[in-house]
Amino acid sequence: MHRHLVPFLLAPGLLAIVYGSALSAQATPSRTYPQLVTLFEQWRTFEEPPRLGGVPDYSPATNARRLTGLRRFQARLKAIDTTGWSIAEQVDHHLVRAEMNGMQYHLTVLQPFARDPAYYVFVKTDESDTPAEEGPVIHGAIRLWRYPVWPRTVLDTAVALNPAEAAELATRLGAVPPLLRQARRNLAGATARDLWVGGIRAFEEQSEALEQLQHRVSEHPGLVAAAGAAKVATDAFAQWLRDETPKRRGPSGIGKAQYTWFLRNVLLAPLTWEEEVTITRRELARAHAALRLEETRNGGLPELAVAETPEQYLALQNRAIPKYLQFLRDKQIVTMEPWMERALRERMAGFSPAATRNFFMQATQRDPIPLWTHLYHWWDNMRIRVTPHPSPIRKAPLLYNVWMSRAEGMATVMEEWMMHAGLYDDSPRSREIVWIMLLNRAARGLGNLYAHSNELTMEQAGDIHVTWTPRGWMRRDPLLGFEQHLYLRQPGYGATYVTGGRLLEEAMAERARQLGDAFTMKRFFDEVNAAGMIPVSMVYWQLTGDDRMVRELSRPTPLPFRSRP
Repeated sequence: MHRHLVPFLLAPGLLAIVYGSALSAQATPSRTYPQLVTLFEQWRTFEEPPRLGGVPDYSPATNARRLTGLRRFQARLKAIDTTGWSIAEQVDHHLVRAEMNGMQYHLTVLQPFARDPAYYVFVKTDESDTPAEEGPVIHGAIRLWRYPVWPRTVLDTAVALNPAEAAELATRLGAVPPLLRQARRNLAGATARDLWVGGIRAFEEQSEALEQLQHRVSEHPGLVAAAGAAKVATDAFAQWLRDETPKRRGPSGIGKAQYTWFLRNVLLAPLTWEEEVTITRRELARAHAALRLEETRNGGLPELAVAETPEQYLALQNRAIPKYLQFLRDKQIVTMEPWMERALRERMAGFSPAATRNFFMQATQRDPIPLWTHLYHWWDNMRIRVTPHPSPIRKAPLLYNVWMSRAEGMATVMEEWMMHAGLYDDSPRSREIVWIMLLNRAARGLGNLYAHSNELTMEQAGDIHVTWTPRGWMRRDPLLGFEQHLYLRQPGYGATYVTGGRLLEEAMAERARQLGDAFTMKRFFDEVNAAGMIPVSMVYWQLTGDDRMVRELSRPTPLPFRSRP
């Protein structure tokens, strides 16, 4: 940890030169930079696996050929001469390297196609609040929210499919039965018990979605039949998982060394498994102490009222959203955009009665603003659509969750940053929610770290998640199962909410040190947003001109890649 707290010092004259090169793109690209762009375009085409009858092929023989092809792409990337490149161009080179490392990791270590039944879920119902879906996602997945019959947001209205749309969706659903037949072959030797346990529910959810789809498209008999066939195959696969799970008795975590390699070479996070444990344990203790002090401070104040009816909840949201946006304007936190309010309102969660109220609704039905600060996510996503980054490498979401530390780190740290900036000065009890939310994320991240080191099972990691979240707000409910399963499927994700936020604080601290009196929160946020959805280590480098985190990534982390059952 200490190595990340020592600022990298430069002479004042050199600082000015470095900052200028870091914060402004060159008018003319470096001579060899177009080679990277060409390679990137070819790489993205290659990354898509071959199809057999419309079904992505993850057979061992095909994976071996793809790994050989990947090595050639990696060699070509390494051979590009980056002499004289701007910082922004060098960042792009690292991003392409991270994506290629991500595919290498999937083919040789994580192997979701051979270990993780949920990888074969083909029908997605909800748009992620991150740049792309969290965790390993099968190529060619059907995203129902892209069809008008399945509204993307709460402000959208369902619209019947036209014949062409119905035929196209029916054809795509036809891939589900053969895909699941392939899945049984590919998963035959898998032993990762917890991944199988979580996979059962994932296919139950796909079955529920297909049944709902059949009702929504009843005017298209061909599509109804295709959805029905996909549902039959899904139900049979779910039953196969139930029958086979007792036979799968192996660990599901990837181990400390593999976890660290993924952090540093794919997520570009200058940390190790051990350092993430230290950070999350420290944040767990800090948030607990802060909550208890906050409760002491607020001891004479009434508790926050809970919205117990849909009408009370809607009124609460209608007060919260304008208040939050006005605070950002008044404090000049970030450049305000005309789409910001809609981006929040269209993602408003529905009312939850007490019996089904999960952790996030426990908070939101007391004060929605803390979660809205976290949902900076939707503004990030809107920027990608409205003003995509000028770099061809950054204009669309990076593969293999390379954006993880920036997306989840910013969302989480916004909760505390806005609290410290004064957002709850007129509602002190809301500050308690902020600390409870940090506690929850630190607890679930810590449990997941030990699950990946195979010191805890997924259920035991969930126990930490539940018992260390105060007030009984985290229950053994579907949210718990979803989160712990996702983070076990995707190394790095559970802890990045906390660790990514801490890395962003380093970026803010160094930028403020550099700028002195010229530093403003608005300038910092605008610079971070302009850098794109890239790892925080790359944001840090581009904003400050300091390559310290990049050099930290180069610490030796030997990893004997090997195939795993």
